[in-house]
Order: sequence, then C-alpha cells, then structure tokens
Amino acid sequence: MSDTPFGFGLPPEEPEDGDEGKKKDQQSGGGQGPANPFGFGGLPGAGGFGGPGADNPLAAMFGSLNPSDLGAAFQQLGQMLSYEGGPVNWDMAKQIARQTVAQGAPDGTKDASVGPSERRAVEEAVRLADLWLDDATSLPSGSASAVAWSRAEWVEATLPAWQELVDPVAERVGAAMGDVLPEEMQAMAGPLIGMMRSMGGAMFGTQIGQAVGVLAGEVVGSTDIGLPLGPARKAALLPANVEAFGKDLGVPQEEVRLYLALREAAHQRLFAHVPWLRSHLFGAVDGYARGIKVDTAKLEDVVGQFDPQNPEQLQDALQQGMFQPEDTPEQKAALARLETALALVEGWVDAVVHAAAKPRLGSADALRETLRRRRATGGPAEQTFATLIGLELRPRRLRDASRLWASLTDARGVDGRDGLWAHPDMLPTATDLDDPDGFVHREQMDFSELDKMLGEAAGGGHGKPDLRKKDDEAEDADEGKGDDAE
Repeated sequence: MSDTPFGFGLPPEEPEDGDEGKKKDQQSGGGQGPANPFGFGGLPGAGGFGGPGADNPLAAMFGSLNPSDLGAAFQQLGQMLSYEGGPVNWDMAKQIARQTVAQGAPDGTKDASVGPSERRAVEEAVRLADLWLDDATSLPSGSASAVAWSRAEWVEATLPAWQELVDPVAERVGAAMGDVLPEEMQAMAGPLIGMMRSMGGAMFGTQIGQAVGVLAGEVVGSTDIGLPLGPARKAALLPANVEAFGKDLGVPQEEVRLYLALREAAHQRLFAHVPWLRSHLFGAVDGYARGIKVDTAKLEDVVGQFDPQNPEQLQDALQQGMFQPEDTPEQKAALARLETALALVEGWVDAVVHAAAKPRLGSADALRETLRRRRATGGPAEQTFATLIGLELRPRRLRDASRLWASLTDARGVDGRDGLWAHPDMLPTATDLDDPDGFVHREQMDFSELDKMLGEAAGGGHGKPDLRKKDDEAEDADEGKGDDAE
C-alpha cells in the first residue's frame, strides 16, 4: 500500500508531467504529512475518535465530543474532504493512480514516454495482425488506429470505463455510510452525512486509484480484462509491459508483440462489429453488483475504530472487502450470465487468434498457454477490485468456451461461428458450455427474418458481414421467405 493513503502527501517519485503534476497535487490537497492525512491537528478526546464500550461505533466515535468540538472537527475535516461530486472522488483516483505509476511496477520497471520507434513497431504489429485475422474471422477490422501507450497514458484513457464500472457500487456504500449513524443523530447530522459520503468518496478514490495504478504496470493492452476499457476502435499496446511480459519466455520480442497485437485487434473487431456487446457486458456487471449487499456491521466497525493517527488501519479494513453477494437464485443467475459472457468473449478471441497465429508463429502454442494461465490467475490489482466491488473480472470457463468456438468453426465454418454474435439470444449459455457438442450439432434455426430486421434497424448495414446462419435444410424449408438481409 502507499505510504500516503489518501493521496495528500507528495509522491515518492515526481509525476511524469513534472511541475504540472506538482501543481495538480497541491490543488488536490498535497503537502500534508502521511501521519495526519486529514489535517485535524489536536482533536478533543485524545486517542482519536471512539471510545470503548459503546453500543454503536459511531456513537462512540462522536459521543465524547461536545457540540462545539464536533463543529470544529467537521470544519477541519471539511477543509480536506470538500469533494461534492459523485460517489467516488475520481480526481483523487487519477492523482493516486499517476503517483502509483510513477513509483514503478513491482518488477522494478519504471514508466517512460513511448518513443517513435516503439510507436512504429506497435502500428506495424497491429497492421500485420489485422491481415492475419482476415483469414480467421468474418468480422472486418475494428481498429481505426493503433497506438502505443505509456502506463500513465493507459490510466488516462481507461478511467472513464472504470468510472462506469465502479460508481454504482460506490453509490450504495456512500449511502450505507450515512445509514450507520445513530438514529438520534439523523435529524441533526445533515452536514455529517454529507461529510461521511465525502469520506466514502475519498476512500474509494484512494483504493481505485491505487488499483488502477498497479494494474497499469501489468496490462499489455486496452482489453486485457475482457472489457473494452479504452476508446472505441483504437487498438493499444503498452511497449514497456509487452517487453516485461516476454522477458523470460524465450520467445523473440517481435513474436510476443505480434501475438499480443493479434489479441488486441481481435477484441477490437468483436466490440466494433457487435454493437450490443459492450452494453451487454457492462449491464451484466451492473446487474451482478446490484445484488451485492454492503456489510454494514463491518462498515460500522471500520468507521467506529477509525484513528486519525493510524489511517492505514482504515485502508487495511477496506482491503478485506465490505461486500457480500446475496445468496439468492437471482444473484446466482446474474453471476452465471456475467461469467458466461466474459468467457464467450475471451474464448472467441482465444480461438480466433490461435487459428491466425498457429500456421505462422512457432511460439503460438507457448504464448497461448501463457496468456491462458495469466488470465486465469489474475494479479494483485485484480484482487483489489474484487474486494472493492465484490467481483472478479475473470473468465472462469475460458477453456470450455474456446473449445466450443473451435468446434463451431469445424462444424459450421467461420461464417457460421461468427454469425452467432448477431444477437445475444443466439449465443451459447452456461449450460451449453457444459455440453458443447450438443450445442454445436443442435438443429440450426433460420434467423433470416431476425437478420433482416437487424439490418433494417441498422440502416441497411452496408459493409457489414452477412451474419445469417442457415443450413441447407432450413433454406429449402423456408424457400418462400425473404433471405436477403441487406
């Protein structure tokens, strides 16, 4: 964890943007010592907030303060936590992520600006990857441009997506922080409730910023976790992390870069030409998060025992997680939908990339297995997100999904396989992953009318691949139907 838990101290390393970064740090509250991040000075009631033996931790937290002392404490706290935005202080998250990046990755590598030669190498790798993928999928290129990012640039580019993922859960935690106040204080504690929510925003901003900063030292592109985190139609690689990834593999760096470019370009094709997919995935995350309840007992315990002289204690408690998935059929179904969706995306990418790389790269098998293991185990930053939002963004059934897509290719061809992305109802389910052969050889339905409606809704869909999947028997049986989806 960082020695400056709430981001109010100077970073150990200067941020990449020099004086500009220091100016931003000062504007967001920099300069306070880490031992007293809120700048309380001497508080009434030595020993910090709280006293032993109280039935309600928050009553103990404020019970020893008389009204004038309480007002003074609020005023001093408000000077440091005056944030009035959403449930997460994203300015703080961004600042701490940049500070974390500046400290360097756990392997000791430092962030640095990307040079012209590295940018050219990434652009050429993505261009070649797109050519190879043309033979492996019916979906056309989805990369309007190829970019090489530093870790700091990855942070900047992906924060909007993290905001979309985290805000719904953080909103509920902020509300819970106000709800744990003693009932007798609710009527008179309007400023306190607002301050508690600001504190929640600061806590989430700190933790998310640290996790994003650590993750920036691990990822190799914009789609590593199976969700499109970067701008649409922009294939991105991080040269420093690509080099670190391939360091001990015994594979030429050019092959490592090209294989990772294949994965990034394949993700871009899928998200660019399956327009409903992004909202489907983010909606699955939101649906699962809605079924998570906040552990208010743990929250009361964390806040009630908070000691301004030991702020690390608060962060340690947060890292243990405050979320409990509801043990209901609805929540289990939501988790199954999310895990299946992530597995189908990653399984398709795995199968398509392997088909494109196997005939051309001698290291294809080794790189494929390395990526599978890396994706299955995750990393410390991914675990941080699991404790913060109660969810591991990991496709547990990647191998099952990859086998199913490969079997579909053999049975129905590339067009028949990719045609299943025309509509979410056509995709395999969790049950189908248990019985891939049953799904592959199931009698194929005639989706010509659905395809026609989708094409009309999209304004004709000129230039798109034909996603109709009809076998000969269905075509003969429905000879009278319109079969032109354009």
